[in-house]
Amino acid sequence: MKSTYKNESETMLQSLKDELGLKNIFDCPRIIKTTISTGVGAKKDDEKALFEVDKILSEITGQKAKVNKSKQSVSAFKLRENQVVGYTVTLRGKKMYDFLNKLTGVALPRVRDFKGLSELSFDGKGNFSLGISEHTIMPEVKYEDVSSVIGFQVNIDIHSNTAYESKILLKKLGFMFEKERKDG
Repeated sequence: MKSTYKNESETMLQSLKDELGLKNIFDCPRIIKTTISTGVGAKKDDEKALFEVDKILSEITGQKAKVNKSKQSVSAFKLRENQVVGYTVTLRGKKMYDFLNKLTGVALPRVRDFKGLSELSFDGKGNFSLGISEHTIMPEVKYEDVSSVIGFQVNIDIHSNTAYESKILLKKLGFMFEKERKDG
């Protein structure tokens, strides 16, 4: 498993600085926070299912999930004001790096036919978003306890100037990207 960005900060920052041709080590890209979120969808009326989604997300991240509630009623979706619509966890520091190591070292290699992450998942400022369709790839999940499969979104907030700098940082942390395709 790759070592964390924080543990090898001096050597990694120096190699990032040299590779990117930066003048100052403080210009190197760094991860600010990681946000993991999921929606409950049709399960919004089932208290047992809501409790299970909350428990699963808390187990995966190692931190209690924040409840997201609707702000207004929408009759077309049978949604009432202050009804639970999802859960969110924001990770920083050691828990964030532990989660990212677990994601890259254990979870993503478990995905069937995994060919790498898409480079199109970077936004204009260098942040990275990743959608996971099945929570069962995470090592904390016991298959015999799974009654329904949930998906979740991982957003990595990166302080950098470009998506290229962010990609170099994520590669050093163990993220695997698709090989560049040449369209004939």
